[in-house]
Amino acid sequence: MGYLLAGGLTVAAYYTTVRTGGPPALRVTLYCLVSASAAAAVLFGCVRNRPRSWLPWVLLGLSQVIYAAADANFYVTHFILADTSFPAVADVLYLSHYPLVVAGLVLLIRRRNAGRDVPSLLDAALLAVVAGMLSWLYLIGPQAEAHSPVLVKVASVAYPMMDLAMFAVAVRLILGRGRRNTAFVLLSTNLLAFFAADSVYVFQQLNQTYAAGNFLDAFWLSGNLALGAAALHPTMARIADPGAAPDRGPGPLRITALCAAALIAPATLLVQYANGAYSSIPVVGCACAILFVLTIARLAGLVSEQRRLAITDGLTGLRTRRFFEAELPAEIARARRAGTPLAVLIADVDHFKSINDRYGHPAGDRVLVEIGRRLRHATRDTDILARYGGEEFALLIRGTGGEEPAVIGERIRRAVADSPIDIDDGHRPIEVTISVGTASFPLHGKTPADLVGAADRALYAAKNRGRDRVVDWPAEEPDSDAGITYLQRIADEVDGWLSTREHGRAVGRWAALVAEELGRSPASVRLAELAGRLHDVGKILIPKEIWEKRGPLTADEWAQVRQHPVYGYRLVLAVPGLGEVADVIRQHHERFDGEGYPDRLAGTAIRFEARILAVCDSWAAMLADRPYQRARTEAEAERELLDGRGSQFDPQVVAAFLGLRARGALGALPRANAAQPG
Repeated sequence: MGYLLAGGLTVAAYYTTVRTGGPPALRVTLYCLVSASAAAAVLFGCVRNRPRSWLPWVLLGLSQVIYAAADANFYVTHFILADTSFPAVADVLYLSHYPLVVAGLVLLIRRRNAGRDVPSLLDAALLAVVAGMLSWLYLIGPQAEAHSPVLVKVASVAYPMMDLAMFAVAVRLILGRGRRNTAFVLLSTNLLAFFAADSVYVFQQLNQTYAAGNFLDAFWLSGNLALGAAALHPTMARIADPGAAPDRGPGPLRITALCAAALIAPATLLVQYANGAYSSIPVVGCACAILFVLTIARLAGLVSEQRRLAITDGLTGLRTRRFFEAELPAEIARARRAGTPLAVLIADVDHFKSINDRYGHPAGDRVLVEIGRRLRHATRDTDILARYGGEEFALLIRGTGGEEPAVIGERIRRAVADSPIDIDDGHRPIEVTISVGTASFPLHGKTPADLVGAADRALYAAKNRGRDRVVDWPAEEPDSDAGITYLQRIADEVDGWLSTREHGRAVGRWAALVAEELGRSPASVRLAELAGRLHDVGKILIPKEIWEKRGPLTADEWAQVRQHPVYGYRLVLAVPGLGEVADVIRQHHERFDGEGYPDRLAGTAIRFEARILAVCDSWAAMLADRPYQRARTEAEAERELLDGRGSQFDPQVVAAFLGLRARGALGALPRANAAQPG
């Protein structure tokens, strides 16, 4: 701040001498003092702040030394010696400082961008093409065509070309990844101020309107001060630190700038055409073509990046559950055609809740990241490894069956358990283990739901046998009738907690009617009915006090409530043959607009039977007294369904449900004691 204040006062004194016609020697001294101080500040900043990457700053400092020498030569010869010849020694010095600036910026870019940063490169190229086109039309072209001596022409053309090179790398630096601290902002100000002033200077020279002491000196002097302040600021030591992660996408400001830049070329084409400057049209046309290619490349990169983000877990970098579930049916179909086996492994971190409770959620996140890294190293690149849930991981392995899944499961179990995991600097590394369940196609299941269900049941068996082990699900599975009966009893018990009205039975019955109304297959009708009957079983794992609470729920209680579809999914999945029923139960609180839970699915990504359940479940809940709300009338409930079309509910399902109600096919919501056993 002291340096900037002193520099600002010096600039003010310089302009005072210009306006008052002060002594030329004083005027030259004040101007050169600013540019020389910037060179001294850069070199002093390197010694004082000791940047990790010192070479870029040394190059920038040397370039400023040359620039200050050029200033001294130019102003002394012009205002003291009255020698205005062009080109002169000062021009050689001015042009010599550009390569050092470009080299220093290139080194900074390489230090700041770990790995490739193609989006920023394309954005910088787009802006550079526009700047190059304008520079050619209004600066370089006219200078090249001017009737002047060769040396004058060469020097006049060299300035805008050097400025373009500096602008291109400066924009690449500004748009790239890395720290945007105070030193970075000041350095960027220096580069942009110099480019703007140099470009206007060449234009004024071309029109013979330049006069030393005009507003351009303020740009050059401010740019010098910005460079010196950047080097003196403590953050210059970290300006070369690499960016941690690529941008998630261009922000509104960058999009606006890129759109405006892309439109400059066609606008310039129209201006040139209107002015009859037809000779320039090929140049502008080539610029338009290049901009078009760069824009298409940028859009292709955005599409690719968005797809990568959509299928990549933000914490661990593994694939997402949605990607895993989308790939599994295709892999099963491929394995069926080829007659080859396929293995699914599901791993769960043992006692993960205690890690979060004892060390905090950030430590838990670090554990998950490290486990993901170890699992990646223990599997092949061709395997599909995904974060399946909070602390669950799923692995899909092609061409593997028999005893091999258990062997692979043991390998990944040992990869996690063999060494402790560092959680932070304040705690000792902790021992972490995983339990693994395995299943293979076609031995343990022939559909995605059944295969995942078998692996999940094997995982539960591993947990029940003491954790930190691998269990392969047996080929022979018990009959599921007993499991269904047991789940129905749980559903009835939960219904008794919440209301004196029937719920699960009614939802199942209505779901079947709606499915038939919509022309679903008999299998889909049965699926909707059974899922409706059992959809609330997961509530049994949430404290009864929460369901009976009459006041508002806390944030933690709401978080528990939103887990009941997942709990229900896990309970139902444990019963052989109910994989699809489990999927419907998991999704019955998803919303058509994607704002539901637990997976934020939207539209047709939600199973049709789950969309039916969402309407039937809401209708039954609205018509019954609950501890936390009074029963609504059927007219009020109908209004809620109509208002929720397209947002909470599938409009097609709402129309079918209300059509059945209008015909009297649904009937009233019975009391719970009217329900029949079974």
